[in-house]
Parts: sequence; structure tokens; C-alpha cells
Amino acid sequence: MDELTLLTALHAPGDRQGPGGDEETRLAITLSGLRQQQGLRIADIGCGTGASTRVLARELDAVVTAVDFLPAFLARLEEIAVAEGLGGRIETLAAPMEALPFEDLAFDALWAEGAIYNVGFANGLCAWRRFLKPGGILAVSELTWLTAERPAELTQHWAGEYAEVDTAAAKLRVLEENGFSPVGYFPLPVQCWLDNYYRPLQRRFASFLAQFDHADAAQAIVAAEEAEIALYERNREFVSYGFYVARKVR
Repeated sequence: MDELTLLTALHAPGDRQGPGGDEETRLAITLSGLRQQQGLRIADIGCGTGASTRVLARELDAVVTAVDFLPAFLARLEEIAVAEGLGGRIETLAAPMEALPFEDLAFDALWAEGAIYNVGFANGLCAWRRFLKPGGILAVSELTWLTAERPAELTQHWAGEYAEVDTAAAKLRVLEENGFSPVGYFPLPVQCWLDNYYRPLQRRFASFLAQFDHADAAQAIVAAEEAEIALYERNREFVSYGFYVARKVR
């Protein structure tokens, strides 16, 4: 039993596969100015089970292409979208975000909540920029230090997990260096981590372990998740996801 199968089973039933919130997605939409436009084409990259996808489809005059490499996540999104009357506004595409099969200048906006880290912040900006029309919007949430200094245990953990973790000032500079003009930034509040992601995840641990007969590999995944949750709870004032909204220059 491989780790990906286990992680998929743990996360597929969740509304979210990372920190975030509907209110925060709506705030990013407001900052983007997209509500004033019609007939939009949007790609939601690394969409998971589609929490942000569904907000985009409800709030905007748009067709949203929801992209994830895990078909199980997309299947759940399709079921929910139909139940919510959004089936005609959401398309799903199973594809890796490092090899997106899109034409140049295909989209008015690219969205990626808690997902760009899979390819790296700078690499994602560089690789995805060509898919945006001139003046198109990029909206991403990205692991971000909230302070210049922080506890050593936090720095050691996240520097090991994701070397590109940095301050908002540094992230905004990377955006500018890659042909984007920042138009908005805000950090995700604590409830996006605890209420919307970690607590629902914890409530699934018992059924997940039972599903796999408390196999060592399943127990190791739960232990790692619990350690990350405890680390965040001890250090919540020092780290979050920063939500960055930027416009493609030219």
C-alpha cells in the first residue's frame, strides 16, 4: 500500500485539502476586480475537491477549469458541483500542474490555493504566466512567514519541507521579478487552518485508521499530521498562507 493511496483516502472526503476559506476566496476575488468582467475563463490549479472552484463558479460570470492530478478529488468535486447546480460552470481536468496542457493566452485568471508549492513559487509563476492573457489575474496562496524572526523549531520544520517559505515582502518581489504587478495581499486567519482544515482532518483520523486496519503506514501518516497540527498551534502567530493577487504585465 503506497503513501499516495493512503493520503488520497485521508483527504478525499474533506472539503479542503489545505488551509483556506470561502470568505477568503471571495476577498481575493474582490481584490482581483474580476467581478466587473463577463465571459471569463479561469483555471483553478491544484483544486483538490474544489472548495475554491465552487466559490469562483458561484461568484463570477465564468467557466472554471478545475485541475488536479488525482481523479478521486475531481470525482468528488463533480458530484458536489452537480448537487449545487454548478455542473455547467465547472470543467474538470486530471493533469499534473508541472505539465499543464493549456494553450498560451487561454485564461483570464489562474487560481491556486495552497497548491503552487508543489512546483515551487518562482517556478510556478514562470511556467504558468504564458497561459494568462495580457492583464490577466494570478491569485495564489503560499506558505509565508508573518514575522522577520520565529522559533527555531518552526524554521527548521518548514525550511526542510519547503525551502521557498519566506516573508510576504520577498514573495511580492518574486512576483514582480516574474512579470506580475501585485494588486493585493492578505494572510489567512487562524480559522482557515484550525476550523476549516485541521479540525475536520482530525475528525477523520479514526475512520481512516480503521479503514486500513491500523497499518503502520497509516499510523505514520496520522502521526505526521498530528505533529504538524501541534507545531502550528504552538506557532500560529509566526506563519500562515499569504494570499497574493497580481496582474500579468503585458
